[in-house]
Amino acid sequence: MTFTPRPEIQQILDTLPINPGVYLMKDERGQVIYVGKAINLRNRVRSYFHAPYGQDSKVWRLVERIRNVEFIVTDSELEALVLECNLIKKHKPRFNVRLKDDKRYPYIKVTWQEPFPKVLVTRQMDTRDGSRYFGPFTAVWAVHATMDTLRKIFPYLTCDREITGTDRRACLYYDIGLCVAPCVGAASREEYRAMIDRLCKFLQGKTDQVTAAIRGKLDESVEKLEFERAARYRDQLQALARVTEHQKVVSPLLIDQDVIAFARDDGDACVQVFFVRGGKLLGREYFVLEGTEDENTDQVLSSFVKQFYDEAAYVPPEILLPENIEEAQIIEQWLNKQRGQKVLLRVPRNGQSKELVAMAEENARVTLTSLKAQWLADETKQMGAVAELQDALDLSNPPLRMECYDISNTQGTNSVGALVVFERGAAKKSDYRKFKIKTVQGANDFASLQEVLRRRFRRLIEAEGRIPTDEGRRTLAPHASAGVKAETTNPSSFIPHPSSLERVPDLVIIDGGKGQLSAAQEVFRELGIEGVNLIGLAKQEEEIFVPGRDASLRLPRSSEALKLLQRIRDEAHRFGITYHRQLRAKRGLASQLDTIPGIGPRRRRALLARFGSLDKIREASVEELLTVEGMTRAAATKLKELL
Repeated sequence: MTFTPRPEIQQILDTLPINPGVYLMKDERGQVIYVGKAINLRNRVRSYFHAPYGQDSKVWRLVERIRNVEFIVTDSELEALVLECNLIKKHKPRFNVRLKDDKRYPYIKVTWQEPFPKVLVTRQMDTRDGSRYFGPFTAVWAVHATMDTLRKIFPYLTCDREITGTDRRACLYYDIGLCVAPCVGAASREEYRAMIDRLCKFLQGKTDQVTAAIRGKLDESVEKLEFERAARYRDQLQALARVTEHQKVVSPLLIDQDVIAFARDDGDACVQVFFVRGGKLLGREYFVLEGTEDENTDQVLSSFVKQFYDEAAYVPPEILLPENIEEAQIIEQWLNKQRGQKVLLRVPRNGQSKELVAMAEENARVTLTSLKAQWLADETKQMGAVAELQDALDLSNPPLRMECYDISNTQGTNSVGALVVFERGAAKKSDYRKFKIKTVQGANDFASLQEVLRRRFRRLIEAEGRIPTDEGRRTLAPHASAGVKAETTNPSSFIPHPSSLERVPDLVIIDGGKGQLSAAQEVFRELGIEGVNLIGLAKQEEEIFVPGRDASLRLPRSSEALKLLQRIRDEAHRFGITYHRQLRAKRGLASQLDTIPGIGPRRRRALLARFGSLDKIREASVEELLTVEGMTRAAATKLKELL
C-alpha cells in the first residue's frame, strides 16, 4: 500500500541531513510522540514513510499522527544515544517504550562529602555533589526496610545537630544502640567514617570484606580491654550474619553482574533485574514497561537498558541478557563511559549464567501474572463503583471518564483551578491539568470556575470540529478509539487519536453546591454544549446536586459510588491546593530574594531554577552559589550573609 506524506512533511524529508542525530516526531498539537536516534537521519526518518501500512500497526498509527519532524545533529552515534535518553526522559513520548512510572525511583544516599556522613532516602540523584548513591529501588517501603536493617548493623547519625564531640549527653538512640554518638566523643570522626564506609561496602555486596573489617575491630577492642566497644562490634557481626545467611551464591566467579529478563502478555511487559555482587544474589527489582505492544524483543531490551542505566547508581562490569540486541556495541560504549571501565553485554548459551537468565525470566512471568491479577481485582472493584454511580445518577451510559474541577486561592490571591481525571474508576494522572486564573480579580470562585470550564471546553469544541445543530447546540460525542480505521478509501485519512483534552467526559463533577453547579451550567449554555452529564458535590453534607432536580441526592455513607465521588473530589482538592501552595511559595521566596542587594529578577530566576527552594539556597555554599548563571562572588557572599 502506498502512502503520500503531507506536503510539509515531504519538504522536511527532502531536506534531512545524512549525519547522525536524534529525531523528534510531533503531532498536530506540537507534542512529542516519538523520539529516536539514527546513524543517518535521512535514511532512518524516511523509512517510516515508506509503505508504513506494510509494517506493524504501531508504525502506521505513529505515521498517521505525525505533523512535524524535528532533528538534532550530533557528532557521533554515542552522542545521539545520550541525547535520545534525555529527550525520552523529558517528553515521555507515547510511542516509545518507557518505564511505567511518572516519578523518580528512590535511592539510598550517603552524604560522603560531609565530615559525619548521613544516610538518607532521595529521589534525586546528583553525582556531582560528592554523595554516594545506591539503587534504584522500585518501592520506597523496601528502601526504608533496608535502612532499618542497616541502622542496626551500622548505627549512623540521624540528627541535624552540629557534631563537635563535646556535647554533654547523647540522645536516646545511643542508649538503645542505634547511634555511635560522635556528638559526645563516643566515636571519633575517623571511626564514624570507617563505619559508614563499611555500610557502603555492604550495599555494594562486599559483605565478606565488611565482616572481616568488623571482626578485626572486635579483636582489637578485646586486646585493649575495651569491652563495651567490643560488645557493639559483636552485635554488628551477629546482625550482619543474620542478613547474609539468606544471600545465595549464584556464580563461582565471584563477580558483579546484573541479570535482565522480561515477560510480556497482552500488551503488558515486566522486566526483572537480578543484582549479583561478588557472586551472590544480593537483591532483585521489577519494572513495568509501557509502549511495548508490537515491539520486538530487541527494541524492548534496548529501550530498557538505556533508560535503566541512565538512572542507575552503579553499572556492573557484566550484564546478562536473554537475547542479543542490535545496538549492543554502541550501548557498551555508552556504558563504558558511565562506569569508567569496560562493560560487557553478554547472552549466555549454557551453564550457570544461562540458568540465572532463565530464573529471571520465570520471576518476570510470575511477577507479571501477580500484577495483572492485582490490576484486575482493583478494576473489578472500581468498575463496581462506576456501575453503582450510573444507577444512582440514572445515566444512560456508565461514567467511564470523569472530570472533577476545583478552585483554590488565599483571600483571592494566587487563584488556581485544578482538573483531575478518573477513567474506569481509577486516577489517570497523565490527564490532570492545572490552570492559573487569568481574568478574575479577587476571591470569586464562581467566576474562576467559569474561566477554567471555558478554557477546557472551548479547546474540546475546537478539537471536536463539529458543526452546531440547527438549534445552535453542540452534542459532544466520544472519539473513535485509537487504531480504528475510518470509513474511507484513503489510508491517510484515519481518525487521529484524541489527546487528553480532546476526550469527551462522561461525567463532569464540580466541587461545590448549587451555586457552583449553576455557574457551570451557564458556561455550558454559553458554549452550546449538550450531552455532557454534570453534577455538583457539596462537601458539608455530601449532597449531590443534579441539573433539573429540585432536591439534592444523598447516597448512603457506605455507598461505593459515594466513596468514588469523594476520592475524585478530594484528589481535585489536593491537586489544586498543591499547585496553589507552589505558586504562593514561589511568590514568597521571590519577595525575600528581592530584598537582597545584588539579586535582581534575572539572578532570582536563575537561583530558583538551580536550587528550587529558599532552604536549598540557604544551605548552599558560596562556591555552589557561584555556579548560578550571572552570579558574582560579591553577590553570592552577600546572599549567604543575609540568608
